[in-house]
Amino acid sequence: MISESDEPRRDLFLRDGLEAADVVRAHHEALRVLRDDIESAHLDAYSDAAWPREAVPAYEHALAMARNGMVEGVRSERDDPGMGIDIDVRDDTQFDVLLTLAPFTIHAEAWRRGRQVFGAGDTGTALWVSVTARQEARLVSRLDAPGASSTVFTPRPRRRRGPLSRFRGTGPWG
Repeated sequence: MISESDEPRRDLFLRDGLEAADVVRAHHEALRVLRDDIESAHLDAYSDAAWPREAVPAYEHALAMARNGMVEGVRSERDDPGMGIDIDVRDDTQFDVLLTLAPFTIHAEAWRRGRQVFGAGDTGTALWVSVTARQEARLVSRLDAPGASSTVFTPRPRRRRGPLSRFRGTGPWG
């Protein structure tokens, strides 16, 4: 029997020009759909904008998790306390930290069997997911709820302009 994690995956990218509420909802629903498939996740507790008031407790909890990692010897004292904070998605409290901060962080990622399945960054403007057909159907269904838009994702990465455009096509961001 082939598990869902072994099925072919499709890359989906956040569309440009979305309302802030749709961006947050897209991050949340993608993480909820992928949660059972995630083996490891990491978060940077940094944002290019002020953290929304409702995200401040999660931000403080993320920093406390990083400090605890240093005390337990899992993280080096030389590590930046806000970078690369490990998230155990099986722990509801830690998952809630990821869920709350992912739409606003400079970087969050999740992995399954050595393959990245979730990437968020640029303070909410970049979101990429790699989903199976069943996960995509669940994601669209969750986003089709009243007041939401199921068209927040597109199969094509947005075009980047500027000095990094020469790297287009070298990673999940296209």
